Amino acid sequence: MSTASRSSFVFSQRHVTLAIVAGALVLSAAMGVRQTFGLFINPFSFDRGLPVTLIAFAIALHNLVWGFTQPFAGAAADRYGAAPVVAFGGATYAAGLALTAFAPAGWVMVLGLGVFVGVGISCTTFGVVLTAVSRAVSEERRSMAMGLVSAGGSLGQVLMIPLAQTIRESSGVSASLLALALVLLAVAPLGIVLDRQRAVAPTAHDPAMSLADTLGQARRHRGYRLLTIGFFTCGFQLAFIATHLPGYLLLCHMPAGLGATALALIGLFNMAGSWGCGWLGGRFRQQHVLGWLYLIRSAAIGAFFVLPKTTASVTIFAAVMGLTWLGTVPLTSGLVAKVFGTRHLGTLFGVCFMSHQVGSFLGAWLGGFVFDVTGSYSLIWEATVVAGVAAALLHFPIDDTSVSMPLRVAAPGEA
Repeated sequence: MSTASRSSFVFSQRHVTLAIVAGALVLSAAMGVRQTFGLFINPFSFDRGLPVTLIAFAIALHNLVWGFTQPFAGAAADRYGAAPVVAFGGATYAAGLALTAFAPAGWVMVLGLGVFVGVGISCTTFGVVLTAVSRAVSEERRSMAMGLVSAGGSLGQVLMIPLAQTIRESSGVSASLLALALVLLAVAPLGIVLDRQRAVAPTAHDPAMSLADTLGQARRHRGYRLLTIGFFTCGFQLAFIATHLPGYLLLCHMPAGLGATALALIGLFNMAGSWGCGWLGGRFRQQHVLGWLYLIRSAAIGAFFVLPKTTASVTIFAAVMGLTWLGTVPLTSGLVAKVFGTRHLGTLFGVCFMSHQVGSFLGAWLGGFVFDVTGSYSLIWEATVVAGVAAALLHFPIDDTSVSMPLRVAAPGEA
């Protein structure tokens, strides 16, 4: 290798590393802050007199807004780059938290926590960040790189939950939410680093198709439809657990701080799980890894629900859930990239992720609704198990063959 080629390689590797670190930090802040919302349900209910159903609806609404705005955020990042999208998202996310901190009425909390946070998080998470990172690496290293970013992003869940809990207990809910808003403003400029590797040459599996043609091809692709439907389950399971696990443990007469500890443990083990899923996705067919992941997750949920609740059982449950928590994301986005290429990955993953967020909305909201109606979370726990088995069965038969640009039929008179 010549000196010039070696220098170019080292420069490229440095920027790939910077892109991975920047992506992990943005994800860490955005996802870590989001995972704290379950800690505010009881304080909002007891201190501000708001019904659990309304608070759960606000948290659920941000998932729905996130899902429906994700394709647009992904399309904007595909066209303009990650920098302006991440900056806008960080500012909007922080504004939503600040609005919630001083909300004088329930509808203001719904606007801040539901709408503003939903728009902000769509611009600072997977559809934008993983897409930018995927363009910075080769196809062979893509699954591993996205797994590393997702694993690094889990650090936020480990750090943000204790931070939010500590500030809430010492200074109140408003101060805790404002501190989280400052964290998001701090990472907003990191989209600039993600754009350093934006310009990459299309590969043989990344044809120069228009967005409309790509969306039409995806709509007709059976595997993409199965992947999109199955992703609904991931959102349903995770949003229910993240939102309602602390309250459920209190109903089971467990220590008051155990819910926050369990969520933090999920984030800690998710670091290993996301990396591991990325590693497995680079060596085995990603849809098969996804199928087994859903089966393992559902088995863990079912066992936790039927077995006696102890500190040990909660710890084991949190560890297993963490290992399977966000590993679906690098596998799903990697599978979309493998089939359709990276040119319109932000948009295609955004459409797929919309299904995930519809599931998240129902998981968070139905948890509160069913509890208010029945006084128990049992029906939702059972539903998460059934949905996980169904998702596994949908993923195993997915065809991951890369699509190619359709040949244009020559018009009469053309050579």
